[in-house]
This record gives sequence, structure tokens and C-alpha cells, in this order.
Amino acid sequence: MQRFLRRRKWVIIILSLALLVLALLLILRTQITLAPGNNTLPGVTNTPPAHTYDKTAHSLVDPTSIWVIVNKQHPLTILAYAPNDLTTVGNGQYLRAEAATELTQMIAAAKTDGFTLTPASGYRSYATQVNVYGNEVRGFGQAIADSESARPGYSEHQTGLAMDLGSGGCNIQDCFGDTPGGKWAIANSYRYGFILRYPASLSDITGYRNETWHFRYVGASLAGEMHKQKIQTLEQFFDIPGGTTYKS
Repeated sequence: MQRFLRRRKWVIIILSLALLVLALLLILRTQITLAPGNNTLPGVTNTPPAHTYDKTAHSLVDPTSIWVIVNKQHPLTILAYAPNDLTTVGNGQYLRAEAATELTQMIAAAKTDGFTLTPASGYRSYATQVNVYGNEVRGFGQAIADSESARPGYSEHQTGLAMDLGSGGCNIQDCFGDTPGGKWAIANSYRYGFILRYPASLSDITGYRNETWHFRYVGASLAGEMHKQKIQTLEQFFDIPGGTTYKS
């Protein structure tokens, strides 16, 4: 009988120690789980916050900003603005320095892949746009001119951030998008900070008909984000008014 009582006593002691150890482990686990920097409760999965893109990194109205939006509702705030860092990209064309560097790299990459891209029309001064738009009006009438040519002070080309490209003998024409080089540019331009500015079926947003040759530099960060989100226009991405009617 005494032997049974002693054995029972040891069993109780061992079970008590085991329960004590288990309790200590649970307390320790709770402290680790709720430690600073770890906001997850036991048994609850911590979901990381959704990715948000900083849309305030650059101005949308400053003509010197690589994100400046120029459309029929948003003319340049300085109508006669002229960039002070224009750099040649070949073929007698110029872009702002940052855009020129990236375009040069894009043209080189296209050449490595077996395609030819030619700078066809880059920076245009206010005075040049007066002549370009005037010729369009005289040749086709104002309605057609307004669908494919910007009025002076409303042109992306004046920012020094837009380039019309050519390839395979097709320069500033609809056929550019059907050339091998044009297809390459449309598929890869975002890697170099450019977007196809006037895509098909979105003229009611951009204000202009489809121009497969017109590329706008916005920087690799924004171009990549737009590509990732499958958003084609600056108006849609920034929720900025556009359209086919000029600001009154």
C-alpha cells in the first residue's frame, strides 16, 4: 500500500511539472507573437497591406515635370515654355536629357533584337507648332486637324518628352504599328520609361485618334506601374479630365 502511495505521489509530481512547463511555453509563445513589430494574434494570419503607388511624386502641371499632363483640357501653364536641357537623339531630333538617354537605349535594344527605330519628330517649339497646326487646318479643316494635331501650347512635343518614331520606311503613319519595329516599340517602350500616348479606341479620353508612332516619356517607374496595372492613358491613371473638346 505504501509503495502504491509513493508511486502515485511521483506521478502527480511529474504531471504537475509537465503542466507547469506547458504553461510557461504558452506564455512565452504569446509574448513573442505580440512583440513590437509583430501585430499578429495567435492563430491569425497577418495580411500585408495592399501596394499603393505614390501619385504625388511629380507635378502634373509643372511643364518641367516628366509627369506633366498636356491635353485639350490642360494646356501648358507657360504657353511658350521651352526646355533648357534639350539633347540630340539623332536624325535632327531632340528630347530633354533624361528622355533622350532612355530613347537612345531603347533604340539600341531594338537594334540588338533585329529591329530599326528612327526618331522622326521630337521637340517642337511653340512657334513650330503654330505652323504645324496651321498647315493641318489649311489642308484638312479644323475638325480633322483637332483630331490629330495639337493647338499651340497644347502639344506634348513642346515639353521635349514626346517622340514620333519611324521604322521600316513608315514614319508618322498608321503603318508604323504594323511594322516589326513598331510592334517591338509598343511592347517594350515601358521598359525605358515611354508609353504609347494615344492608343486605339481611347480617343474620347486622350482627345486624339490612334497614333501608333507617338511615344511619351514619363519615367520607368510610372510606365512600369501603368503596364503592371494595364492602364493605358495618363488621364485614366491620374483620373484627370481629357476629351476631344478644348478648354474654353
